[in-house]
This record gives sequence, C-alpha cells and structure tokens, in this order.
Amino acid sequence: MVRSPRLPKLVVVTGASAGVGRAAVLAFARLGADVALLARDAEALGQVADIARNYGVRALPIALDVAAAHEVEAAADRIEVELGPIDVWVNNAMVTVFAPVAQMKPEEFARVTDVTYLGYVWGTMAALQRMRSRNKGIIVQVGSALAYRAIPLQAAYCGAKHAIRGFTDALRCELLHEKSNIHVTMVQMPSLNTPQFDWAKSRMPGAPRPVAPVYEPEVAARAIVWAATHRRRELYVGLPSIKAIIANKFVPGYLDRYLAKRAFPGQQRKSPTEPDHAVDLWKPVPGAHRLRGSFSAEAKSNSASLWLDTHRGAAFGAALVVGLVAWIARRRPGVRA
Repeated sequence: MVRSPRLPKLVVVTGASAGVGRAAVLAFARLGADVALLARDAEALGQVADIARNYGVRALPIALDVAAAHEVEAAADRIEVELGPIDVWVNNAMVTVFAPVAQMKPEEFARVTDVTYLGYVWGTMAALQRMRSRNKGIIVQVGSALAYRAIPLQAAYCGAKHAIRGFTDALRCELLHEKSNIHVTMVQMPSLNTPQFDWAKSRMPGAPRPVAPVYEPEVAARAIVWAATHRRRELYVGLPSIKAIIANKFVPGYLDRYLAKRAFPGQQRKSPTEPDHAVDLWKPVPGAHRLRGSFSAEAKSNSASLWLDTHRGAAFGAALVVGLVAWIARRRPGVRA
C-alpha cells in the first residue's frame, strides 16, 4: 500500500472497541496507518484489531481503563516500543448516565468525569510526553456540540465535554507560547448512532436515544481523519452541531426553554428502560461492542456541511462561478443563468 506523505504512520485511538473509536481505527487502517487500540474490553479490541490487519497494517490492542493515568502512560510506552513513534493520538473514550441531576449519585458523576474528561487529560499528557522530544504530532479531541450547548439528562457528560474544551484551549495557548509544532484540535460531533445508548446507565422511563437528527459513526470517523491530517483549530460536524453552537452564542435563554421542553422526550425511546439491563459505566458489557447502535433506520451516512467545511476552496470556487454566471445573466438579459 502506498501511503500519502500527509497521512500519519501510527495512530492511537482510545475508546476503540465500538462506535466512533472503532470507526476511526478502521478509517485510519484503510489509509495505511498502523493503529494502537485502547479500551477496556480485550475481546472486542482483538476483533477490531483483526479487521484492521486485513488492510495490511499493524494493529496493537491494549485493554485498559483510561481513567487510570498509570495505565495510559504504560500503554504509550508499549506502543512506542512495539510500533514506533506516535504521530496521532485520538482521545475518544466516554461513558455517560441518563438521569436528572437530582437522581444522580456522587460516584456516578465522578466516574463519568474520570473517563470522559480525565481520560482525555491522561491521554493528552501521555502523547505530549513523547511528541515533545520530536517537536511534532497531532492530538485530536473528539468533542461534541454539547461542549458548547449542554442538554438536560446528561449533566455529567456535558460537564466533561465543556471541561475538555477548556483544557484544550489552555493547552493550545501553551503550545503556541512554546512555539511548538505539536498541533491540538477538537472535533465537535452531532448525535451519532453508536452502542452507547444501548448500554448507558439510565433512570429515565424510556430507553435512551440520541437527539435527532442522527449520523452514522463513519461520518465522525471521516471528520477525525481529516482533523488529524489538516491543521484546523476546530471542526464542527453536521449542520445540527453548527446550529446549536451558533444559536447558543446569541439566544442561550431561548435554548434553555426549548431544551427544557423538547430534550426530555427527545432522548427517550417509546420502549421502556429495562431495570436490569447491562450498563458499561463501571465495566464493559461483553458481546455488545459493535460499530453502530440501534438507529440505522434514521441515521445519515453523509454530512453536506462537513464536506463543505473540509473543502472550503472547492466550495468557494463553485460559489464564485455561480455568482459570476448570475451576474452575467443579469447584465445580458438574453443569457440564462
């Protein structure tokens, strides 16, 4: 396989056993990058690694909990010994709980924060420790529109995503101050069809679901690959993310009232939450790791806004041509635009 000079040689992905992480691993492998896969379920990681190897690349699965800083650091050491220098580190691992704040337990808030926020911090620190000596590398933080506009029923998760954005902004300033060539970027995702809604802990009457519209995880993976190969500060994925982030800048009070009314039913299926269903908050759910969740019937496989954002030159050129043709048509009535 011929690798483009722009593509990384070695990529680390956390939360690699399912959903977005799984899609990202396979997207990088298809492009010829060796991959290191980090998550808790060893069996699921092995399955994803086997698929990645079918593309002719090396794949190293390492079972760990990203909430444990020493485990992340040890994994980074092992990766560089067995595969070589890390070019790209993708922080993606997450857990969440669907419940009002009044029904959450302190240990649940702590667990979501430890995985979804501090897991990113430990991953970033491990990557920086190795990239600094080489003065190169890319760190991709998989974020969410919820990093800008929080919604009810996922306060711990939204808080973690906001924290990741604050941490990333601070780190970016430090790297600029050092005149470092290490690039850190954040990709803000829309609702995605991943298995998290089937195994997340929930205290809601209806089983959890993503707020519509929903996108397939491959859309997220394409955005991650693009962010890892272009020096963009931040990337918004999907029109819903763009709308939520912009609207929150101008009419946050309106969004408070809108979400208070719509986001409760919008995050619940008509089917009830099973009281004894397996959840992944404290340990992985065996046999449940897969690429997509339960919403493929409504999920979108493409995002026009993402294509436009990642092809700004082509989009601008096309708009310029259309505008020129329209201008000519107005000046010459006999010419149709």
